[in-house]
Amino acid sequence: MDCEKMGKLPVPRTDSVRVAVRVRPFSQREKNSGSQCVISMHARSITIRDPKDAELVKTFTFDLAYWSHDGFQKDEDGVLIPSDPTSKFAGQSDVFHDIGRGILDSAWQGYNATLLAYGQTGSGKSYSMIGYGANKGIIPRVCEELFQAIEKQKENLEAQVMFSMLEIYNEQIRDLLSRTKAPGGLRVREDQRLGFFVEGLKWVPCEDSVQIEKLVEQGSKIRMTASTNMNASSSRSHMLIAIRFKQVFLDTALTKQSSINMVDLAGSERQRSSGSEGDRLREGSRVNLSLTNLGNVISALADLAMGKKVLHIPYRDSVLTKLLQSALGGNSRTTLIAALSPADICYEETLSTLRYAERAKKVRNRAVINTCPLVRASRAESALLLGFGGAGAAEHSACFWAEQQLGTWGTWAQLLEQARREWEQQYKALAQEQQMVKILPHLLNVNEDPQLTGVLKFFIHNGSCEVGRAASNAICLQGLGISDKHASFTNVDGKVTVAPHSTGKVIVNGVPVSSRTKLQHLDRIILGSNSAFLYIGFPSERGAEDLGRFDYDFFQMERAAAEGVSVDMLGTASPGDDQADPSILAVFQDYIKLMPLVVEANQMSEELKKGLKMELKVKNLASSDSRGYDLQKEVMVKVTKQGTHEVWIWSKAKFINRKFLMEELYQRFLESRDSHVAQEDDPFWDPVEVVHLGSAHVWLQSLAHCMMLEEQVEFLNCDGLEEAVLHIQITPCSPEGWAHGEEDTVIDPLELLGKRIDFQIHIVQCLGVKWLKEDATRGIQLGYKVYDLPNTLYTKPVWQSVNPRVEESVHFAALGVSREFLNYLLTNALVVDLWGLQEGCAHLGVSQPDVLFTGEGYIMVDTKTFSSVKDVSQITSNQVPELYQKLLKLEQETELLRDVNRALRGENVYLKAALENAGSVPQAQKPDNPEGATVTAAGEAKQMCAQRASSDAQLARALKVFYGGMSVARGQLLRLRQCRPPEDDQMLRPFVHQQSQMLKDLEDLLESSLQKLKSDVAFIVKKKKEYLLPRGR
Repeated sequence: MDCEKMGKLPVPRTDSVRVAVRVRPFSQREKNSGSQCVISMHARSITIRDPKDAELVKTFTFDLAYWSHDGFQKDEDGVLIPSDPTSKFAGQSDVFHDIGRGILDSAWQGYNATLLAYGQTGSGKSYSMIGYGANKGIIPRVCEELFQAIEKQKENLEAQVMFSMLEIYNEQIRDLLSRTKAPGGLRVREDQRLGFFVEGLKWVPCEDSVQIEKLVEQGSKIRMTASTNMNASSSRSHMLIAIRFKQVFLDTALTKQSSINMVDLAGSERQRSSGSEGDRLREGSRVNLSLTNLGNVISALADLAMGKKVLHIPYRDSVLTKLLQSALGGNSRTTLIAALSPADICYEETLSTLRYAERAKKVRNRAVINTCPLVRASRAESALLLGFGGAGAAEHSACFWAEQQLGTWGTWAQLLEQARREWEQQYKALAQEQQMVKILPHLLNVNEDPQLTGVLKFFIHNGSCEVGRAASNAICLQGLGISDKHASFTNVDGKVTVAPHSTGKVIVNGVPVSSRTKLQHLDRIILGSNSAFLYIGFPSERGAEDLGRFDYDFFQMERAAAEGVSVDMLGTASPGDDQADPSILAVFQDYIKLMPLVVEANQMSEELKKGLKMELKVKNLASSDSRGYDLQKEVMVKVTKQGTHEVWIWSKAKFINRKFLMEELYQRFLESRDSHVAQEDDPFWDPVEVVHLGSAHVWLQSLAHCMMLEEQVEFLNCDGLEEAVLHIQITPCSPEGWAHGEEDTVIDPLELLGKRIDFQIHIVQCLGVKWLKEDATRGIQLGYKVYDLPNTLYTKPVWQSVNPRVEESVHFAALGVSREFLNYLLTNALVVDLWGLQEGCAHLGVSQPDVLFTGEGYIMVDTKTFSSVKDVSQITSNQVPELYQKLLKLEQETELLRDVNRALRGENVYLKAALENAGSVPQAQKPDNPEGATVTAAGEAKQMCAQRASSDAQLARALKVFYGGMSVARGQLLRLRQCRPPEDDQMLRPFVHQQSQMLKDLEDLLESSLQKLKSDVAFIVKKKKEYLLPRGR
């Protein structure tokens, strides 16, 4: 294509930012987890569905939309193509055709062009920008076609291409083409006419796309090394590739200049407003600052485009927005590609990305063609080369601003010649490395960012090969948790082994090793906290393996499996259902993602001598609500101060925020060996707080029969283990507080409808509290909430006792029992929470301003009016585990027994009425001895009443025994549900045997409890019939 032809290509009539969206395929982890797609696409419209509410749907429309989720296959070269003619799959070539060629067209015309890739980590930003393997992305394709077009130009055109590559992390700029790091990073300078630019950034002249490809590889290698040294994930940094393209038309003495900026932004999840939810420290830290400010700039420009009054565009608030000032609202044609993750577990992040892109398309730019006469351009360049300022610089500002970077380097021809000499040296080094790859075993780095995987290769030569921080090591490896002398690799007699040194942490295939271990081809090795490598064996061991499957996720999943963490550990949706619940999958994903971060945080704590130990926990792993249904699970981090034994619980969001702040402090420590910080600003410190230790369930069926309940129940912690034992009494009583006896037992709970019932909850004691065993200075509080109470009731604090006596009673009253409250008593448990107190922390509040009280001063419950009754029979089979179904079935059979009892009582009423009628017959029909007959009738009536009272008491005792058995069964069921398979395979058989025995014991208990109740009821019925039937004849 020649220049005139390019000049005739259509120019966009609008200067609005063009926005494209692209939906990636499921990751392997998402496939394994059974994730569901929540995105659909029609033409240029994207629809996203809330996985928790199918009716909640949102639709967005953009300039370009690419469906790359499914409908594809690999051709013989490994390129992804549509699987059939009807497939709507968009490959890399489709994306380049619309976006890449648009960038090239703008560059040839003399416009500045910018491409921004936005989206959460793992959404496919880097794949679209750089590509992977045979599927090249926009950047390499732009470079290839640019040089192909240059070769076809006429002789009177001289094209000059210069390349730079930088990274922004923590508000510092790193030159990725320079091996020397400037302290504090490169500086951003501002010229009144030229705008913002990076001072001292290296620009490399390029003659073909192969050179740019090698520069990208070189930049990636430096980026990987830098991220390891700084303990900074590449997903938290921005990468900017810039190309200066200058056209010199020798026949017309005219120049055109274009600056092409292509930016792979950091993961967007880092700048969400909830990133520091519940944290006293500032949000996100400087790691987040660039993306947050970019959003602020886009929002301000969008408001401006819509005619709103905007006083200030905050370009100066971050390094990134300074460098992108021309791209947003300035002299550039800009495209933003939003990468979308289609999985249900990524719904929130994907929706956030779509909203961000929606705002960006409202931004308007003012792009102009950058041209100037050749004489003026040469004069400006000469002035700069000679060190002149003033008029020379001012004249140059009308031309290509980046010429300022030439400085005293020399003319274009001189720069090109110097670059050629450097290229020759680099090609020799690359050829030597390629030869070593073929013959020597080596370590291949594996990174969270696929673009940085495989860029580092460490060769294991014959003999011993030391690894560590010290420069004297054969493999000099920086990174968190790497010791000066960390480990040694030995290559002897065709065998390679690894042995950790004293404190060096080495993990092979997910398992920590402490002695010399032989390596096999494709073994996975983690050195220190998280430096991951794939071991490539001798040529004789290698085959045609797909190394791509050993990605960063593979390493972390293997590590998690070795620690016993799996989706099965978290539970599934229902018995026999192989498909895990999306919420559980999301928790598992979070756990896997946070595992390496927690390891890194612990290592930083150790090196900075902070004394903190962090460990991942799953909140509500073993917890259920008052009906026994599992609570929503989420990942949390338990933080323990070693020495003082202080404990904190951090949410996922709070931990991530703290991790950013820890990295800032650690980086400052590496640069200056100074880690001092004021306590209130220390990310490793928090004020002491109350800690949730566990929950106990006390089932309330007995209260529905006005029977006293006294139990000792376990407090289960987040791991499903016993934290303590609760001694509690729940006593039905009179309004005056006198406890009911057996004679007050209610056989049919429906008799309570509309009546007043009073009861007292007496928390007696906690036994064997582990929290108090660990530190005698600690204390506890207990909290519980009854039915519709607006607030939780808390006991007074008890300190410094392993078996603390609480001895607190609360009197409750329901003035008119509703069916809903009655159903609550029959089907729910009182959930009592155990809270741990630490010295200096605030107690949980005991005031209850919203509670209603009776005239006697008792707390009122059941104060709402309901219109419908929710019966036990409405519980569906897919809501509860199988053993829970058995319990409910037993309770339903008990309800049938109650129906039998109601029928018998009806029969009693009928017989009593018949006796009364017999006692009031006319005098003419009375027997000869009327007084004796009356006495006999009255005696029989008394005997029947006594018999009825006796039967009711017997039934009450039977029910009490039955519900006692049911409480024991529920406790056993909860323990069964929390049992986890052992990590050691040798212990699996005893574990299965133990589980089987526990299941058998539970089944025997359920069966015996029901049979006992049935036999007791049958005995009572038989006695009634024996007494009544002879008199009924």
